[in-house]
Amino acid sequence: MSVARVVVAVALIVAGAGSAAAEHEVFYRYTVLGYVKDAAGRPAPGQTVQLVRDKTGFSYLAETDEQGLFVIIARLGDESAGERLTLRVSGLTLPLVARFEVANHVDERGTRVDLEGRRFVERAAWFRSTLVNLVGEKR
Repeated sequence: MSVARVVVAVALIVAGAGSAAAEHEVFYRYTVLGYVKDAAGRPAPGQTVQLVRDKTGFSYLAETDEQGLFVIIARLGDESAGERLTLRVSGLTLPLVARFEVANHVDERGTRVDLEGRRFVERAAWFRSTLVNLVGEKR
């Protein structure tokens, strides 16, 4: 199992624990995940991926695995809906906005962003299916 999958699995296990502190609940997490590939479509392992909260300058780091997958779990609460973020990979940047339903404290929050060569592609609609493929359904 890759490091990224382990991080996501642990986060979901902690989220499911009944006695977990509030900061481990789904409403305090925003996950950005995706794949980094070169111009020929081959995975780019070992790439550093950085997610920056523009408001605070705080950043979260990840490294792509052998398939080019990265997973970043940022600590963003309900009050962070609409917050501006910046994703950085290989000298390229992409502005993002943390979009989620504030009232929904059940579903994981996040987005999928792929870097294909030198072009970012945000695939928010693929976020849930990608997460389920990585860690399975919640029980």
